[in-house]
Amino acid sequence: MFRVMVFPLLFAGLLTSSLATAQTPAAPANAADDPRFYSVSYIEVNPSSRSMTLTSLRQYRDAANKDASYIRIEFFEQADRSGHFVIAETWKTQAAFDARAVARKQLADAIQPMRTSDWDTRPYKALSVASGPAGTSSRTIVVITHVDVSPDPKVAPILTVLAKSSRLEEGNLRFDVLLHTMRANHFEVIEVWQSQKALDAHALAAHTRKYRDDLQPFLGSPLDERVFKAIE
Repeated sequence: MFRVMVFPLLFAGLLTSSLATAQTPAAPANAADDPRFYSVSYIEVNPSSRSMTLTSLRQYRDAANKDASYIRIEFFEQADRSGHFVIAETWKTQAAFDARAVARKQLADAIQPMRTSDWDTRPYKALSVASGPAGTSSRTIVVITHVDVSPDPKVAPILTVLAKSSRLEEGNLRFDVLLHTMRANHFEVIEVWQSQKALDAHALAAHTRKYRDDLQPFLGSPLDERVFKAIE
């Protein structure tokens, strides 16, 4: 069962993009000047209700797509765990996201009879997010990690260096690091890889090993790292 948070229901969205065999890394946004608002929600539903849940999620996304401040909503399902979803939502500003509270309440009500966990939702801002397409498709491998550390200003630079180095790796399509808007010791990392081979190479890379070694003294709990597939 996922942890239950006490702030208003939040989410985030799917963008389908064609894969290129080679991709030039996009320049990351300057976090201090980036007004975009993100939310990441975890929800579990009865596997037999998976199709009905996805219908409700897609209806929410399609309605949000008409808003001028909408950027994207992505749906990810945990590999080998049917009905375990992450909903990642990106808006131009928090005010634009807040304005859709009624639509989110309608979505929550629609999924209520099907869920086996409560919504675990967290609000984020950019720490290191590259501009450009999201890079996800049904063929890519998505890794989402929740990083919970003891408060320390050394942690954010460790994650920023990891993101910059990882974007240069062959087969990396996206490497975003989000920072909790209210808790400076909580981060969300969203990685998209072109293949399992690329992900395996990343795990063995020197900068990845250094990141894990440098982060270890600050960890408040083990890294919550899970593999997902994008739902189109």
